[in-house]
Amino acid sequence: MIIQPDKPKCHCGIFGIFGAQHAALQTYYGLHALQHRGQEASGIVSKNINSRGHNVFNIHKGVGLVTEVFADQSVFHSSLPGTAAIGHNRYSTTGASKSRKNIQPFVVNYRLGNLAVAHNGNLTNAKLLREELVNEGAIFQTTSDTEVILHLIARSKLDSQIEQIKEALLRIEGAYSLVILTDDKLIAARDPYGFRPLSLGKLNKAFVFASETCSFDLISASFLREVEPGEIVVINDRTLINEIPESYQINNLDFPQKHCIFEYIYFSRPDSFIFGHNVDKMRRRLGKVLARKHPVRDRDGEKVIVISVPDSSNTMALGYQTELEKQNISSKLEIGLIRSHYIGRTFIIPGQGNREVGVRIKFNTVKGVLNGRTVVLIDDSIVRGTTSKQLVHLIREANPKEIHLRISSPPITHPCYYGMDFPSKEELIANRFNVDINSIKNYLEVDSLEYLTIEEMLEAVAEANAENFCTACFSGIYPSSIDSTVTKEMYEI
Repeated sequence: MIIQPDKPKCHCGIFGIFGAQHAALQTYYGLHALQHRGQEASGIVSKNINSRGHNVFNIHKGVGLVTEVFADQSVFHSSLPGTAAIGHNRYSTTGASKSRKNIQPFVVNYRLGNLAVAHNGNLTNAKLLREELVNEGAIFQTTSDTEVILHLIARSKLDSQIEQIKEALLRIEGAYSLVILTDDKLIAARDPYGFRPLSLGKLNKAFVFASETCSFDLISASFLREVEPGEIVVINDRTLINEIPESYQINNLDFPQKHCIFEYIYFSRPDSFIFGHNVDKMRRRLGKVLARKHPVRDRDGEKVIVISVPDSSNTMALGYQTELEKQNISSKLEIGLIRSHYIGRTFIIPGQGNREVGVRIKFNTVKGVLNGRTVVLIDDSIVRGTTSKQLVHLIREANPKEIHLRISSPPITHPCYYGMDFPSKEELIANRFNVDINSIKNYLEVDSLEYLTIEEMLEAVAEANAENFCTACFSGIYPSSIDSTVTKEMYEI
């Protein structure tokens, strides 16, 4: 039996660096900080100049965590030399997850030299473009939508690589944050809606890009700014001298910004800075709004015990408990659940054991904290509801007075086409119970259940401009055209 976590699956993490000694090693550290964004596979491509003066692209990739793929430290000296590199942590949203061919970065050699790309996001018109390219004679080596980008660039008849990339990006739709390595430059690009985060930093003379700024902290790089939606940023030898990156626009159209709200709710690390704000601050505000709109009081006037489902909900629980105190509701933030950090995103249970074993392996209760108390369990989201139900059973064994579940996002009702991987629409608990909160409450066997509404969630992130967020997974309102006939399974081989 394989136990899957009942959470949205992360997108991917990308990193790039230009002008640094031991670039691949710095990329390794950067990817390590982004491990939460993808745990299926990892890869690094580095660039060096050989004894003949030729540019050489070196690649090392494999299935597993960053530390597993790069367990042999000698690889950074023997296999990945050079002063420029890009890297990728993978969670598959399209493409067969077990296929090694789908592990990024992807590398090609075409008429203008070497080209490597790493992509975070999901292209909504990949199926159409792929069919068009195949009909024109293109041969695909992978089932990933990222390879479509490579083909579009390589088949361009333009003579400037920047113009080729711009032409390719004008053809693709959906969510993408990209790092592209060529023989003489590092290029980063972000889709015009800005769905996925991407930041620019500096490490001594070198320039770096990363999905999240926590990568910069690990390697002691300074954060300069975010790559703007619809922007192409180019780093080359001139940049290292004048310290001014080149900047281009993909097009001149005015797109509304539509950042993925789940980056604040769940995906990004709380120590990262994305979409113009600190993730920690936004999560605390989500918790505070949740407490203002959906407080819990003990029926006997005793202290309410606030606990989180670690680790993504920790900061929200802080905000929730702080706001309860402001409302003169006696409360205390406690560690009521202990999470094991030695289990992967999936866990295989031999035999036909109880499914709850999967939750017990990952979580245990602190019974002295919960016994006889009114407990508020804070979580960021509910997907299928299976893990939530098992957690409630686990907490019940600690003999609390009551269990109240508070969710710092609205019910998830629609699929995401921009790189966030949910189960099928029918498997979502909100749809199974027709978004009837009381029925979901009864299924989960809690004393009360409350979600943030879409309006309340956006109120919490108002400082970042509520209009700048994509809420399609809650509302079904998609910012761009989508091909709803495409599913992840169509790419599985």
